Amino acid sequence: MVWWVCEMSHRDPLLAEIQWGGDSRKVVAGFPEGVRANLGFALFQLQRGGRPSLGIRRMASIGPGVYELKDSDERSWYRVIYLARIENVIHVLHAFEKHSGKTDRRDLAIAQQRLQSVRRRLSRSARKDA
Repeated sequence: MVWWVCEMSHRDPLLAEIQWGGDSRKVVAGFPEGVRANLGFALFQLQRGGRPSLGIRRMASIGPGVYELKDSDERSWYRVIYLARIENVIHVLHAFEKHSGKTDRRDLAIAQQRLQSVRRRLSRSARKDA
């Protein structure tokens, strides 16, 4: 599993770090410019401990503390699924473009797999620190 770390938080200690799971950062980079800007600003608001200006939905079907940022344009719907801030880190689990009203099971499965990976890493880290 590949995880990317957002460098911005290292410049400002008040901002939470963002870790990107799998290809989620690359996927968001491929979204239309306006959508990318909206999602980027919403993530920045989360980094600062605020509530995002975009639509947000709790994703209890994936796991506790998991949320979905929602944006759209005239062509499609765009989603970023993330795990809420834990130890000053926001984990972006999955990003995707959505073409129907229902989220595809494959996208939910990817987010669940990446959540399990994050939880294993956090558990290993906690045991190492104990």
